[in-house]
Amino acid sequence: MTDNAPVLVAVGQTTYRDKDAGRTLVDAMEDAARVALDDAACPALASAIDAVVTVPFMMNAVPQLAPLMTPNPGALLRDRLGLDAKLYTAGVGGSLPQFFVNRFADRLVAGECRAVMIAGSELLATLFNAMRNGQDLSAWAEGGAESAESLGQDKEMTHPAEHAHGLFEPINVYPLFESALRHHRGLDSDTHLNLIAGITSRASRVAADNPYAWKQEALSPEEVLSTDNGNRMISYPYTKCMNAILQVDMAAAVIMTTAGTARELGIDSERMIYLRGGAEAHDVEYFAERVDFHSSPALRAVGRQALSMSGLSLDDMDLFDLYSCFPSAVQVACDALGLTVDDPRGLTVTGGLTLFGGPGNNYSLHGIAEMVSRLRERGRGHGLVNANGGYITKHAVGVYSTEPGEWDTSQRVDLQSALDAMPHPDLETRPQGRGVIEGHCVRYEGGEPAVGIIVGRLDSGKRFLAHTSADPAVLAELIGADAVGREGTVTPGETTNLFEF
Repeated sequence: MTDNAPVLVAVGQTTYRDKDAGRTLVDAMEDAARVALDDAACPALASAIDAVVTVPFMMNAVPQLAPLMTPNPGALLRDRLGLDAKLYTAGVGGSLPQFFVNRFADRLVAGECRAVMIAGSELLATLFNAMRNGQDLSAWAEGGAESAESLGQDKEMTHPAEHAHGLFEPINVYPLFESALRHHRGLDSDTHLNLIAGITSRASRVAADNPYAWKQEALSPEEVLSTDNGNRMISYPYTKCMNAILQVDMAAAVIMTTAGTARELGIDSERMIYLRGGAEAHDVEYFAERVDFHSSPALRAVGRQALSMSGLSLDDMDLFDLYSCFPSAVQVACDALGLTVDDPRGLTVTGGLTLFGGPGNNYSLHGIAEMVSRLRERGRGHGLVNANGGYITKHAVGVYSTEPGEWDTSQRVDLQSALDAMPHPDLETRPQGRGVIEGHCVRYEGGEPAVGIIVGRLDSGKRFLAHTSADPAVLAELIGADAVGREGTVTPGETTNLFEF
């Protein structure tokens, strides 16, 4: 065992249900950070923290709402906690929490820092409630004087043509992946619906027992598929409860150091959870140019590298937390890692984004905190967390363990170069002619089908995006049916292209 092994020594989570507009995003981070400091049961830990990393707020990426977000929150958090630390953050994406854990494990092992606090919060339930009711949110805009060093991860993930077709909204993109997954598996409608309902139902049983979950409610597969009791169809085939809940008020924090520093500080060895492996990579930047819509070459590569680095296998894992914003994300992760969707070990320790809640960029920090807590409770074992940014675009995986292991960065070979070199189709923004469907969904409005959204391939080999007409007969062709592989004609439009069977 090496003293340089990175360990997580403290975790904190908070969930608020009162929609108090007087509570700021930094207040929430501070609450979670103080829970984490108490969790360590080590008064000396705070003085060792020399890096504070903040997960960016989701609404920073929305121009109309960004002015309401606290600028430089890390500076405020550091000063409130009385820490002497450098500040770090990054661009955007749900992969960031695990990305931060991996990258700061490197820095800890290299001796570049002594202890690291990673914290994030989202108060979207309060934000939207306050906006509806005209409540004052001016305190949210108060910010620290010192800006944080950016660690990148800020690429634009939506092509203008995707945006024009409504494919900047995850509620439209992930159902397209779902249709491609169904076709790839050769499933009839009932088998497919039962599969995705089972994913959500099993996750809900975990959420029901998690006091931090936004919805502590166990759903049967039949309840997942039913459109009763407000569980309306959002974009076929996903009912509301199959979509990540964004309007949550939550915060989380974790503290990392090395095993040697933890022992010097007097931290109980039973509270140390070792990071044994970690890796990150991304798929093609724009989802419309992916190799296909049912797999992730990047996640497959990242999972293999993280497990190899850990010296453990998938069979060794006792716990998982797979990013679960929609059932298609879970299926792609399972396929990439080599799991089945009904693995008896379970796929989430939180309850998943659809019931636990999807707090913007910060969900996986909750997944990591919960993984640490669950491994401590077990007193033995190993767990894997995968975090997803964008549209199954950016991936980060971490392998956690109660057992010591080396953090050998020499095993982290470059994955991105090979992924970038993979051939993939380009997007034709003004398509004309024959097209074959590769993915489809139907967006609902007011409980009724409104528009079909198509991604497909032209005879030229280029990809196209299009809408269908609102004709009920046309939409019926895409609801319940596997339309992948069907042919039609696509014509360019002023803003959106048109696909006709």
